[in-house]
Amino acid sequence: MRKSTRTALSAALLPLALLAPVQAVEQAEALPITKHVAVAGDEAQARPLILAALRYAAFWNTGDEHYARAALAADFTDRTLPKGRPQGLEGPLQASKGFRKAVPDLSAEVDDLVVAGDRVSVHLHFKGHFTGLFGEVQGKGQVVDFQAFDLYRIQDGRIADNWHLEDNLTLMQQLGLVQN
Repeated sequence: MRKSTRTALSAALLPLALLAPVQAVEQAEALPITKHVAVAGDEAQARPLILAALRYAAFWNTGDEHYARAALAADFTDRTLPKGRPQGLEGPLQASKGFRKAVPDLSAEVDDLVVAGDRVSVHLHFKGHFTGLFGEVQGKGQVVDFQAFDLYRIQDGRIADNWHLEDNLTLMQQLGLVQN
C-alpha cells in the first residue's frame, strides 16, 4: 500500500478509534453521536474537548441542565451574546427553557465536529415542531429544521468561550414570523 493511501485510510479511521473512550462515557450519559469528526493534532488531547462539546450538544438535544453544567466552565463567556440574554451559564439555560416552550420536541444532532488546538467547531442540526408559544405567537405544529455553528475555546475540559451563529432567518420563516 502506498504511503499516501495508508495516511488517507488512517485519517478515515481516526474518528472511530478516537471516539471509543468518549463513547464509553457517552453510553453512560446518552451523549449524541457526531456524524463526522476531524482532529488536527494529538488524539488523546482531543478527547476531553470532544467530550465537552458533546455534553453541550446533549444539553441542546435534551434540555437537561446537567449537561450544560458539565460542559461549561464556571467563568463561561458567550462571545456572541444575544440582546437580553444573561452572560454565563444562565444564558444558555434561559435560552433552552424559552425555546423549548415553543418547540417542546426539540432535538439537536451533531453533523460535524472539528478539533484544532484548544478549539472545537460544531455544526448542529436542530429539528422539532412549533406547537408551543414563542413570545405571543402560538405554534400550529409547523416543522422546525435549522442549523447552527458554534466555535468553542475549551480550557481544563470545559467550554470557556463560545461564538455561535444560528440560521435565524430560516427559523423565523418556519415559525411564521417572517415571510419567505
